[in-house]
Amino acid sequence: MYSDKVMDHFKNPRNVGEIEDADGIGEVGNPSCGDIMKITLKIKNNIVVDAKFKTFGCGAAIASSSMATELVRGKTLEEAWEVSNKAVAEALEGLPPIKMHCSVLAEGGIHKAINDYRRRHSLPEWEEKNLHIHDHDNDVECQH
Repeated sequence: MYSDKVMDHFKNPRNVGEIEDADGIGEVGNPSCGDIMKITLKIKNNIVVDAKFKTFGCGAAIASSSMATELVRGKTLEEAWEVSNKAVAEALEGLPPIKMHCSVLAEGGIHKAINDYRRRHSLPEWEEKNLHIHDHDNDVECQH
């Protein structure tokens, strides 16, 4: 059901924890399934120099959080903003359709952390995509 890459990031997650003096904090959750994700960023000269996460959720949620933090490290804020849920899922070598909401949460967490940073520096927030957690067309619900 899961790729080797998903299992590796679930069993050996990267960047677990919380940056105490974070420059940006993004918290997202899906109340229908209970996944909660917190992403913290350290930003210097418009570059994400560190990213950490704390996630309460299934293996796919943990793997998505881990991969998302890996993908944004070393990127400019503009590049980090463009890390999509599809990029997270592709980097994990795929997620089952019923678990794609986990990568959507990761994208949302990154966006919220970047906008938190922008708010703290009196910069206008960037417009977030309207991310949907559930795939209503295929009647997919969040399941663990």
